[in-house]
Amino acid sequence: MQLPALLTGLRGYTRRQATSDVVSGVIVGIVALPLAIAFAIASGMPPEAGLYTAIVAGFLISALGGSMVQIGGPTGAFVVIVYGVVQQHGVDGLLVATLMAGAILVVMGAAGLGAAIKFIPFPVTTGFTAGIAVVIFSSQIRDLLGLDMGEVPADFLEKWTAFAAHIGTLNPWAVVVTALSFLILVGWPSLSRRVPAPFVALAAATVVVAVFGLDVETIGSRFGDVSARLPRPRVPEISLPLVRELIGPATAIALLAAIESLLSAVVADGMTGGRHRSNVELVAQGVANIASPLFGGMPATGAIARTATNVRNGGRTPVAGMVHAATLLLILLFFGRLVAYVPLAALGAILVVVAVHMSDWRTFLAEFRAPKSDVVVLLTTFGLTVLIDLVIALEVGMILAAFLFMRRMAEVTSVAAVRPADGTEPGGEPLPALPDGVVVYEIEGPFFFGAAEKFKETLGEIADPPRALILGMRRVSAIDSTGLNALRDLVRRARRDGTQVFLWGVHAQPMAALARSGFLDEIREADLVGSVEEALEALGAERAAR
Repeated sequence: MQLPALLTGLRGYTRRQATSDVVSGVIVGIVALPLAIAFAIASGMPPEAGLYTAIVAGFLISALGGSMVQIGGPTGAFVVIVYGVVQQHGVDGLLVATLMAGAILVVMGAAGLGAAIKFIPFPVTTGFTAGIAVVIFSSQIRDLLGLDMGEVPADFLEKWTAFAAHIGTLNPWAVVVTALSFLILVGWPSLSRRVPAPFVALAAATVVVAVFGLDVETIGSRFGDVSARLPRPRVPEISLPLVRELIGPATAIALLAAIESLLSAVVADGMTGGRHRSNVELVAQGVANIASPLFGGMPATGAIARTATNVRNGGRTPVAGMVHAATLLLILLFFGRLVAYVPLAALGAILVVVAVHMSDWRTFLAEFRAPKSDVVVLLTTFGLTVLIDLVIALEVGMILAAFLFMRRMAEVTSVAAVRPADGTEPGGEPLPALPDGVVVYEIEGPFFFGAAEKFKETLGEIADPPRALILGMRRVSAIDSTGLNALRDLVRRARRDGTQVFLWGVHAQPMAALARSGFLDEIREADLVGSVEEALEALGAERAAR
């Protein structure tokens, strides 16, 4: 059984590395502060919920996870689905969905599904990530422009219609704060990377608004006072009907957490030369997502940007992630009430920059040079994420990708007649001349349900039943149940028509599948041959015996 990275990371731990981890943890904590607040507000949660998540879940992900440098907390990937759950089921509904997602993640990790997550098609992940970025951007228009409007509609098109209807209420001072925040976010990294640009933008905008008394909406004016303490754990009310309603969103949260955390861990491995333990990481993500809602938090996962910041600042063990959580806890306890003075326009600017980086628009555009089927999956997932729902987008994207993959694999598999002049035996010798009434067909490629119909159509083109059919399977690497049934139907029809069927050159996996299915009990041992010549000899011997 694999152990958490913390237990192996502390072997040979030095004072120098401890210093680097502490410094990096403090820096990442400062980076996480505005992001945690912004993600909570964008998700329809109280601002402190983001801090609770980063503290509780962030600590557990580092302490129990399978990556040395992973930083956990709330991320932009959850904004769309969390907002939808909160709108439909309230905050308590989200807490229950997060608990369920945590349990699903623990089961996934315990079942060893860490590697399976890597099989989600790239166009699906690219499409829904870009779609989430667009939704995050659109959700910030109200705060960026200071529009005087009530609740923002959840639907994408209705949201933009509402923005257009209220454009006359634009607040010039909010636009000034937005512009100032963008300037700092874009320009500050060229001056210093030691102090994070989001923190500088947040602090500068807050000071400017307070000193000049600008009439802009702040966290306090919209949400009231911010609690400057970690709440006592509380189990939300859980009922069976609610669990049934939330199984879809909970599964989506679990999949998103798994995908993003393992993707972040892979990126970190590339930066450090290390290797994460995917199943341990999934269990840690599950435990963190069970604990987070007990403290009023929201879903959490590995955060790629914060993890990269940790690596760049010298963090090399889980201690850095734990220090990051402790830093946020100290900020909450001693400066939490100051959060109420933060202008929402500044948070909106920070989220827009996050959305731009998250969209990875260069990769999105590069996908248009991929095969057309991948482009269809990309655009379908993207469009459904923006216009309909993230859960539906993931489901449809995965199903569509699977169907298009099956079609592509079916195209790869071929079934064709083989003429003696063109074919060769396994040793390279030309095929022997075929007597009258004997035909040779060969399958090339995996023989599964996607290719079974092609197999039936091709053999159905034989005009008159031959005396013998030699079916080449030496290039069939794998066979599934549908392929087996197609073979079984072929043999049964052939017997009715008086045709002898030989299977030529069956490999190990197809042979094992034939044995398990009972197919080998339905044919004779002599019907399995290693070459066309062997089949012709068996056919001649039978004829002579008669």
